[in-house]
Amino acid sequence: MAKTKSKKPDSPKARKPDHLSGTITQIIGPVVDVEFANGKLPNIYDALEVKSPDNLKTRQPDSLVLEVQQHLGDNLVRAIALSSTNGLKRGTAATNTLAPISVPVGIETLGRIFNVTGQTIDGKGQVHAKKYYPIHRPSPTLVEQETGSFGNRN
Repeated sequence: MAKTKSKKPDSPKARKPDHLSGTITQIIGPVVDVEFANGKLPNIYDALEVKSPDNLKTRQPDSLVLEVQQHLGDNLVRAIALSSTNGLKRGTAATNTLAPISVPVGIETLGRIFNVTGQTIDGKGQVHAKKYYPIHRPSPTLVEQETGSFGNRN
């Protein structure tokens, strides 16, 4: 008897709720309009992910990140693309990540270079940070701020 591979129903990859998926309706430069199901609009500043064609240099699938900026009504949102929209077409699916764009913070990030989506671009591999903060987070109050050094002072 041959075994067949089946995806577990509880696996996040096995179930992809339709309410997370929208469809691109308009692209004007870096501005992208996306239509979602009735009542399922993403929040302002939520990240949307669009699968783009294979990256020619690495031959690995790449994704385009969009950030929701405005609710237009009629189940439409207006988003800003954080990289090139070349090759993007109307009708392409966009997935709501249910979270804002977040970047790693802490001592693990010292001396590293990141892009605006929090991915390393210095060629030194991924950062395994303990904390991630949204890029639109309010600044800390003066009382919460500290001065000092991250290293030991002997």
